[in-house]
Amino acid sequence: MFLLLSVCVCALLLGAHTQSQDRAALWRGNDRSGRCQYTFTVPSPSEASCPQAAGGGPEMESLKARLGLLEVLVSRLTGGGDTGGPPRGGAAGEAARSQPGLQEALNRAVGERNLLQGEKERLEREVQGLQRRVEEMRRETEKLRNKPCPPQAPLVPPSPPRQDSRPAGGSNPMSHLMGRPNRQQGDTSSLRDTAWQYGGTPGFQELKAEVTEVPAPDGPEDNTGCGELLSVGEPVIHRKADTIAGKYGVWMQDPEAQAGSPYGSKMLWRIDTVGSEIRQLFGYEDMEQLSKGFPSKVLLLPEAVESTGSTLYRGSLYYQRRRSRTIIRYDLASESIAARRDLPHAGFHGQYPYSWGGYTDIDLAVDEQGLWAVYSTNKVKGAIVISKLDPHSLEVKKSWETSIRKVAVANSFIICGRLYTVASYSSPNTTINYTYDTEKSQGKAVAIPFKNKFRYNSMIDYNPAQRRLMSWDNFHIVSYSVRLGGGQPAN
Repeated sequence: MFLLLSVCVCALLLGAHTQSQDRAALWRGNDRSGRCQYTFTVPSPSEASCPQAAGGGPEMESLKARLGLLEVLVSRLTGGGDTGGPPRGGAAGEAARSQPGLQEALNRAVGERNLLQGEKERLEREVQGLQRRVEEMRRETEKLRNKPCPPQAPLVPPSPPRQDSRPAGGSNPMSHLMGRPNRQQGDTSSLRDTAWQYGGTPGFQELKAEVTEVPAPDGPEDNTGCGELLSVGEPVIHRKADTIAGKYGVWMQDPEAQAGSPYGSKMLWRIDTVGSEIRQLFGYEDMEQLSKGFPSKVLLLPEAVESTGSTLYRGSLYYQRRRSRTIIRYDLASESIAARRDLPHAGFHGQYPYSWGGYTDIDLAVDEQGLWAVYSTNKVKGAIVISKLDPHSLEVKKSWETSIRKVAVANSFIICGRLYTVASYSSPNTTINYTYDTEKSQGKAVAIPFKNKFRYNSMIDYNPAQRRLMSWDNFHIVSYSVRLGGGQPAN
């Protein structure tokens, strides 16, 4: 009986299981947080249908979860922000949380790019402006080069007695002009600056300048003796520099060229002093070659030059070595250093410059009496010191202390043992305001008119052979005639 009852129960259970297996269903899907969820469903034997929930059931919840994941992925790919959907978890939630950092980095990169673009546009505008200025300067240069010289008034022919007393061979200063009737206006090939020609014939424009600008003396004038400076003529322009390196510099001519020197007495030399390593010395055969800008010799100095205080004397270049108080004598014939010596206690490299600057602490000069140095020391607290130097050994032979501060004047030069200082380097109409006589050891104030035509005069030196001042005024190489009063013969 028990066995029969057991078989019946098993049959009922097996039948119920088989019927339930045909009607039951297992469903798997993600919930709202993205986690996997299993659902087992069995149909109701008594209800054909049941009312649906407002949310739509498990299938709708699964669809919403999948749509949320798709929104996260699309937002990440397109760089968009949060879409306001349901909370996200897992990889989708991590991507959503990283979105603000990515957006901030993108905004920062875009801002930097915009700044760089603005800077690039500004630099391009500056380059265009500089190109326009260069083009304007080039056109102005061409215009000046092509501009003919203004017509000159006819010269008065010399009187017959003067012609009769003229030496044979046509030594009259006007002979080369009178013999060229077909010379075209603007042709300056035969013109020479009277101040730079040893025994040569002066040109038309320079003769006219001497007649109109230099007052005639009351009596016969001795051009070989020394005297006090009375007046300075108008600046005569010889050349304008082509590049920024020629804004300031020094140009020289040896007043006592040696007979055995490989360079003639008409040789001119130039140093452009813009830069930190100045070593090039340019040589020109005469004034015409200098005006054309064609050097015939270029020497490379063994030591760098400091500023515009160099000078030439008896076949040697004298200059201050860069960043030191050392004076160097460079022999032009052997192209080597012949002597060097420290100038005792002299300030250098900006300690006691002229008012225009340029590290002009030591200024070398030559006059009828020899080689000089103009500088200052700590002992005199910036006042000008004048020292007479031995041209061979550079030894200081004698020194004088003045009462005028070096930084208070624009420049200086020495004529016949007298120091003269210029008040301003930039004023177009300034004065020579002070002189010191080394023979009498006395200084005094003066007021001799002087012109800085181009308003940045960085070098003024006297040439005793030519009786002219040589100057460098804001890219322009110029010279001035001088008139001296009666005095003692030159030493």
